Amino acid sequence: MENITLPILDRNFVGNLIPQKFPFVMVDKVLAFGENFINSGFTVEETNIFTKNAIFQEAGLIEHMAQSVALYTGYQFFLKQEPAPTGYIGSIKSIEIFQLPKLNDNLVTKVNVLQEFAGITLVDISVLLNEVEIARGQMKTVLA
Repeated sequence: MENITLPILDRNFVGNLIPQKFPFVMVDKVLAFGENFINSGFTVEETNIFTKNAIFQEAGLIEHMAQSVALYTGYQFFLKQEPAPTGYIGSIKSIEIFQLPKLNDNLVTKVNVLQEFAGITLVDISVLLNEVEIARGQMKTVLA
């Protein structure tokens, strides 16, 4: 296995940890990882399909949150040297968006795993911009 240290800032490496591919990738960094959490990062770019008039849209922010959960699972499988399975959003209990990020903003997203059982993961997610929470929610993801 490769010797990987955190943070992981290589966007190609990070992109290989999730099932989504360009132009639908909404995570580009692994900032921290532990048994029940991951902190991901994402820089809003003009070429992103969810960037409109230099603003990252709600759908992109929600997809970024979901991909941060996928990144948690993908990195777990990478550490076990196993291919990561595809997953899906099973449900969204709540999402609150307080502010939309702008072009070149750097998001830091904290995913805390509340429960994991039989391929179902329940998480709390908080998206930060300059250490201020701009979105939060709770999602359930399901492995295929």
